[in-house]
Amino acid sequence: MKSEKTKIKSLGDLQRVRTRTLPQLDPAEGGHPRVVVGLATCGIAAGAQGVYDALQTELQQQKMQDVLLLPTGCIGICQFEPVVEVFIPGQPKTTYVRVTPEKAVRIVDQHLKGGNPVAEFTIGARQ
Repeated sequence: MKSEKTKIKSLGDLQRVRTRTLPQLDPAEGGHPRVVVGLATCGIAAGAQGVYDALQTELQQQKMQDVLLLPTGCIGICQFEPVVEVFIPGQPKTTYVRVTPEKAVRIVDQHLKGGNPVAEFTIGARQ
């Protein structure tokens, strides 16, 4: 997805950006697949930056430009860091826990490319 810079000078400008952007970001609106990596202090300490970098590299190698890879702050489950959340239009959110760079590659290949979540890496498998 191409990034374009827009100067927001009024509430109307902000609403126009929201109207144009929200459908691209919200899988419930039919937007692009989105991968969110928790990069707060706890995630970074657990190795989340390496996971983010592995996801970015694999998405580029697979030429999956339509997948949005986004860093975020605390996801709220620090004991399971690094945490990766995958949002795909028309599917429930999948939360992956204790993700490693190697697991990240498999998530791209099996879930994002193949359409099959990697069940053994999910939070449900860890509880």
